Amino acid sequence: MKAVKKEIIKWLHAGIIYLISNSNWVNPAQCVPKKSGITVVHNDKDELTPIRILKRWRVCMDYQKLNAATTKDHFLLPFIDQMLDRLAGKAYYCFLDGYFGYNQIAIAPEDQEKTNFPCPFGTFAFSHMPFGLCNAPTIIQRCMMVIFSNMIEDSLEVFLDDFLVYENDFDH
Repeated sequence: MKAVKKEIIKWLHAGIIYLISNSNWVNPAQCVPKKSGITVVHNDKDELTPIRILKRWRVCMDYQKLNAATTKDHFLLPFIDQMLDRLAGKAYYCFLDGYFGYNQIAIAPEDQEKTNFPCPFGTFAFSHMPFGLCNAPTIIQRCMMVIFSNMIEDSLEVFLDDFLVYENDFDH
């Protein structure tokens, strides 16, 4: 329960959600473990062994009913193998993760109530796109491709809210 409250407070302060009094839509919230890294520890034979670290919980909504009623946005996502082919042979590269990438995209005011979810701290709706909506991946991919269109396939690859920057010259 503490993890849910922490996430709700974070979203409220960021302006991603707001309290809502009534809606015809109800989407259940659930908490799932989020693995956030790998570290190395000594096992009982004093050998170094990699283990996954669980640092926090992720609060997710079950949008199955909303997704079933949503018109699907068919937009082709990039092929990972083609992106990696463009990276091959480059001297420098860096992988970046867009911070709250999905939550940067505002939801039309008339559609926000459809994202509502009840929890012990109230009923909330998203003002910005959450995970779990069926069109979220295609929407963020299309936005990123428009924003970075002059760099994609030249020195940058974008897959949803993950970025791969690459170049042969460090000063480029």
